[in-house]
Amino acid sequence: MDDRGGSFVAVRRISQGLDRSNTCHSSSAEFVTGSTAWLGRGLSCVCAQRRESDARPSFDLTPAQEECLQRLQNRIDIPYDGSVPEHQDALRDLWNAAFPEEELHGLISEQWKDMGWQGKDPSTDFRNFPKSFQDLLRKQEGDRSVWEYPFAVAGVNITFMLIQMLDLEAVKPRTLVGATFLKFLAENDSAFDLLYCITFKMMDQQWLSMRASYMDFNTVMKSTRRQLEKELLLEDIMRLEDVPSYKLLTR
Repeated sequence: MDDRGGSFVAVRRISQGLDRSNTCHSSSAEFVTGSTAWLGRGLSCVCAQRRESDARPSFDLTPAQEECLQRLQNRIDIPYDGSVPEHQDALRDLWNAAFPEEELHGLISEQWKDMGWQGKDPSTDFRNFPKSFQDLLRKQEGDRSVWEYPFAVAGVNITFMLIQMLDLEAVKPRTLVGATFLKFLAENDSAFDLLYCITFKMMDQQWLSMRASYMDFNTVMKSTRRQLEKELLLEDIMRLEDVPSYKLLTR
């Protein structure tokens, strides 16, 4: 139960020096996010809690970094719209990645609950790591809890945690970790997507190591954020693929 009265929802386990580059690589992929308004009906979004360590001086950006940040901010600002064909296609792609052998009977369907959505009318990207996607969706690794975190809701929480941690809604970053991420983004326009995948696997590993159940979700998320910040600020990290937890991803 969060401090706003929202209840937790659980799902039973399904068996089975900063400068690096001034180049911003473009990408045609769009990132679709939903509204935060529904979060109070499920797992609380731990990312909405401000921390004193976030209040730091801002960092200057190169023109290329400003362009990359603006591109990502534009993606973040796109709300899911069920009437937009591209958004409909994104949902179908998500379903096909999760259940390639099962036909989706409609974009509004009780089938979405099998993925951990709380309702039948749901909207991120593990297309480059299909095995990791399936392992997380079906909870196939480790000694799992009988009651597990909902896959889809956890993904939304991770998205908003990253947006806050990286200070992506600011004109320029005000934290060292945010400034560090922008160097990665200047080299790879899909850096946010890759970091999302790393974070999800990191969260799942934290979940297993803590032998967590659904009431521990917020604690796991906070622990994940601390670990992610630590890894991003390691001195020998020149790209996201150098982050220690990158090795958790399997294709």
